[in-house]
Amino acid sequence: MATAKKSVWGVALALGMAGAGLIPTLALADVQPPIVCSALDDESSPDTALAWLARSMVAGHCYDFQARAVTIDAIGVRTLALSHRIRDGVRQQVVQHLDGPSVSVERRSIAGYMARFTPNEGNDLSASQAWAQHIASYYDVSLQENTRVAGRDAVALRFVPQDQQRYQHVWWVDKSTGLLLKHVLSDHQDRVLETFQITQLQSPVLYEGHVASDVTTERSSFSWRVDWLPEGFIAQPQEPGQSAENQQVFSDGLAAVSLFVTPVEQPMLEEGVHRLGVSTAAISMLSEGEQRWQLIGIGELPPATMERVVQSVRIEPR
Repeated sequence: MATAKKSVWGVALALGMAGAGLIPTLALADVQPPIVCSALDDESSPDTALAWLARSMVAGHCYDFQARAVTIDAIGVRTLALSHRIRDGVRQQVVQHLDGPSVSVERRSIAGYMARFTPNEGNDLSASQAWAQHIASYYDVSLQENTRVAGRDAVALRFVPQDQQRYQHVWWVDKSTGLLLKHVLSDHQDRVLETFQITQLQSPVLYEGHVASDVTTERSSFSWRVDWLPEGFIAQPQEPGQSAENQQVFSDGLAAVSLFVTPVEQPMLEEGVHRLGVSTAAISMLSEGEQRWQLIGIGELPPATMERVVQSVRIEPR
């Protein structure tokens, strides 16, 4: 069992899941106009929950900052050092664990390369606005003004799912910058599964250039398909240069599911459902003719939901 767990954690780290919830980051499906980060200084304060949500998405791509944070989950309490920088259109996020063995996770992506969900026909929405609108189709989103986190004025956004197939989220967003300061994930019984909180945000500075200018992606072709996902989960193309035939990513705007399908001669991991902190890994085997396939799904969804997703994977005949 220890070997299986270690291997599953290896997959999770390969996905960059450590600290993945710090800043909203999803794939862009179509060409988007550039984001002018300096314009955030001139914008008035949002007055609705969805406007704050869209502002938070853009802010996460536009600020350089250093921070200290803490996460609390079933594994325990961990303190983190965070770094977020934008250089020449590249977004660099580094999460350093300050407790126990020295672990540092770095993720690089295209600045401004964000969620793209198709808005309702006739709506002329930006990528961040369409993303917020999509979330509101599957979560009841409410706004609480005048809160404080880490000594900073904030607003709280509560996301209550409209079904039993995903978790509840609460975000605390910095009023001054729009950056995410705190995130609490809870199950349907209001039991807290994970708390992430910035304890010190050091001198956030707006990036002076434009981001996400003329970014395009192509969807890969796959030899397998997923027959069931919770409503609202949409396939996300991978960033240029990161496409892989054995991996697909789906998201409803808040939660993401990564699926891996690989041919194997013998099982590499133990089948079943494994908890990886706040995430769930579901592992299954599938035979197609003489070939066996290992199916792995990892995401911040209830175990029963993740298991159903993985068990719905089908291999396309060649």
